[in-house]
Parts: sequence; C-alpha cells; structure tokens
Amino acid sequence: MFVNNKWKAHVAVIITNLLFGVNYAAVKHITPQYILPFGLNFARVVTALLLFWLLYIIKPVGNAGIQSKHVPLFMLCGLTGVTINQLFFIKGLSLTSSIHASLLALATPIFITFIAAWILQERLTLVKILGLILGVGGAAMLIVLKQNTPNKQDSLLGDMYILINAISYAFYMVWVRPLMQNYSPLHVMRWVFTFGAIFLIPFCWNDFFKTNWQLFGAFEWLMLALICVGATFVAYLFNVYGISKIGASATGSYIYTQPVFAAIIAVWLLGEQFTLVKLFAGICIFAGVFLVNVKKNIFNFFGGRKKTKIA
Repeated sequence: MFVNNKWKAHVAVIITNLLFGVNYAAVKHITPQYILPFGLNFARVVTALLLFWLLYIIKPVGNAGIQSKHVPLFMLCGLTGVTINQLFFIKGLSLTSSIHASLLALATPIFITFIAAWILQERLTLVKILGLILGVGGAAMLIVLKQNTPNKQDSLLGDMYILINAISYAFYMVWVRPLMQNYSPLHVMRWVFTFGAIFLIPFCWNDFFKTNWQLFGAFEWLMLALICVGATFVAYLFNVYGISKIGASATGSYIYTQPVFAAIIAVWLLGEQFTLVKLFAGICIFAGVFLVNVKKNIFNFFGGRKKTKIA
C-alpha cells in the first residue's frame, strides 16, 4: 500500500507539472485576443479560491482560522505568492513566448537561494555562487539574444515581467516556510489565496468585466477551464498530495520537466521555434539550478520536526 501511494504521488506530481507546462500555451492562446491578462488573473485566482474553500466546506478538517500573530505574514505571502506573482506572470506571458517564459520561470530556485542567503543568512558556497552565475547568465542570454522581430520590445518587457514574477515567488517561498511549520500546506494555500485575491481583485475587476464572452468557442472555454481549474486548483492539490507522500524535495525536483512540456506544447500548438540559443540558455539555467541544489535541495523547506498542524 505504501509503495502504491508513492507511485500515485509521483504520477500526481508529473500531472501537476504537465498542467503547469500546458498552462503556458493555454495562456498564450487566449490572451489578449479573447480575454485581457488582468481579466484572466481575476478568473484564475477567484476560481481557485472558491474551489479551495468549497473543498473545506465539503470536507472540513480542523479549525479553518489562523492565529492573529500570523496574519501579517499570510498577507505578505498572499501579496508575493499570488498578487504580484500572478499579475506579472500572465501579463508577461501575453507579451513573450511560452518557451522563454517557462525557461525564465525555472530560475525561481536560483532566486530562492540568493534571497534565503540575504534574508535567512544561509551560507553561500562557491558551488552555489557558480550556480547563481550560470542561472542568471542563462536568463540574461534568453533576454538579450533575441531575434529581430516587430514585437521585440514587447517581448523584452514580457521577459522582464516573468523575471519579476519569479523573484516575487522566490520571496514567497522563503517567507512561507514558518507558516508551513504551523499549518498544513492546504490550509496555508487557502489563506494565501484569500489574502492574494483581496489584493489582486482591485487591479483586475474592470478587465474581467470587459471580456466579450461571445467570442469564446469550445476550445477557448476548454483552455480557460484548464488554466483556472486544471493548472491552478488541481495542480496545487496534486502538489500538496505529492509533498505529503514523497516529500517537498522530491516534489520540487519535478520542476525540471515544466520547460520540456511547455516547449513541446508551444511548438505543436503555437508554432514557436526552439532555437540553439534557447537550448544553450536552458542548459545554463538547468545547470545553475542543479548546482545551487547540490548539497541541500532548495525546495526542502518543510523538513525537520514539525509543530502541531491545523488541517
């Protein structure tokens, strides 16, 4: 039974990263032609928030509340992990290619290492510094060595937005650590999405209600459902399941598959090109992520002895 659960967890995490990978092409397809980026932010975050709380109503486990001393940290995590993260991700992806976005997003663990060294005073070894240089160098290569296209400026801006998205999420991953030591991952996500939605809705309300839903065909509705339900609610649930069964370290290591899935879908569905420059930059980023995780996987935030958790 234990072996079966581990295999199920591995499959669930693979599906999670497949959904994240497909999400890049899905967002590119419907923004901004069918729905404005901020309007999609509203749909994605509010849908996931409602489903997370509906899940608790259907199957309540423990106390739904949080301690007052943790409210400021939850607000900060909601701001960085949902509001800034999502606003810049969707807007950036609407301007750049899905392959660029997926490779740049892969640099998140590298930013986490740098931020953890700054905020948590974690030691930076020479190997980690080399990893940081390789990862940042690969990201810079993607941004600087662009083909001369009519929308080069927009694409450059989109890449910068994706980097801001990755940096914001890296801050979230560092600041969420103490919350994960006091509450279950699912409980943390419910409240992070709650505070994140409160900050995000004022920016996205108007764009959402400007959407001309009559333009949506069956395929566009399918893409919207995949983004809002599949790549957000289901993916986050499966990720939590993976963490609970095989640990945060093993679950986090599957992030390497996202650019692979994203590239395959982008080439097939969007007709994007995977050039040698993108390949070399991707290798640099992969190598950088590997080096900063040589001794201690950066995703292993939730190890060690735990305090009693609120489900």
